[in-house]
Amino acid sequence: MYRVKKPLALVVGVVAGTSVVACSSGAAAPADAPDRISPKVLAVTLFGAEAQPWLDDRPLTTEIAVPGLSAEFPTVACDGDDLCMVTTAMGYANAASSVAALVASDRFDLTNTYFVVSGIAGVDPEHGTLGSAHWAEYVVDAGLRHEIDQRQSPEDWASNVFALGTSQPGDSPGWGAGTEVYELNPDLVDAAFAATRDVDLTDNETAAAYRAHYPQQAASSAPFVSVCDTQSADTYWHGSLMAQDVGNWVGLLTEGRATYCTTQMEDNAVLTALTRGADAGLIDLDRVAVLRAGSNFDREYPGQSAVESIEAESGGLPIATRNAYLVSSTFADEIISAWDQWRDGVPTAE
Repeated sequence: MYRVKKPLALVVGVVAGTSVVACSSGAAAPADAPDRISPKVLAVTLFGAEAQPWLDDRPLTTEIAVPGLSAEFPTVACDGDDLCMVTTAMGYANAASSVAALVASDRFDLTNTYFVVSGIAGVDPEHGTLGSAHWAEYVVDAGLRHEIDQRQSPEDWASNVFALGTSQPGDSPGWGAGTEVYELNPDLVDAAFAATRDVDLTDNETAAAYRAHYPQQAASSAPFVSVCDTQSADTYWHGSLMAQDVGNWVGLLTEGRATYCTTQMEDNAVLTALTRGADAGLIDLDRVAVLRAGSNFDREYPGQSAVESIEAESGGLPIATRNAYLVSSTFADEIISAWDQWRDGVPTAE
């Protein structure tokens, strides 16, 4: 159902060029199943603050209970225009379990559905700022690796993390789990960016004052939309030294094709669950997009400590949750309003 590449020794799931036989939105459900809902777009949020703008701004008045979703967010909310939204709860375990339960549910026909992950993230000040929104082409797992405490690692090592199946930092992976790197459909990424690049993003005075401490041009800018890559890890890491390791890691695992930009806690898990669904013919991986908006910088500014940075009240969270919604919902509306063009796949640019 999807192509698999092996750059070096690492298995990479490629979410481009997939082919899934699509059922029409009016396809009949099995006789022993309830009537199924066929969303045109399904937004995937990860915790309550990300979901709230969707609930506040959209008439998501139909709630469908799905066995296997988290106890905190046990339903999928839908409107009358074939838009639905699910909230997984935070972290790998919650994200993978909830998405897998949704994909396997007999309440939905998702074969034609476009999935838009809509969440917040830490952001590299070289590539984004508080409130900026970024469509990912590459999604990289930062947790599947070897690690030795820095107090026990060799003195000449620049890092204490190194790839699976290797014995020192910088070596290409010797083996892997097959979920380390996902490359999203570049045509969908381009279409998402084209549809949202001029969205009027929100900002606030606290965030504007905080970002002024950073010398990087992107960091000191007002919020904007771009395409750049994201890494996933359950660990909420922070600081310039760890950020350097993560940037190197993203480059290593993608042979330099990806540029680290945002850090979050769920996307590889979401994509792994969706990949299992694609393997079963239940979804089309070409229809999966990932958006992350900067709620905080991933590192300190000059003269600030990493501890001060991670504890800072930067003003980024409220504008990130709002802007993630504004951008992803704009793209959702584009798909829904022009469904005749999107029904059979991403429209070809003329």
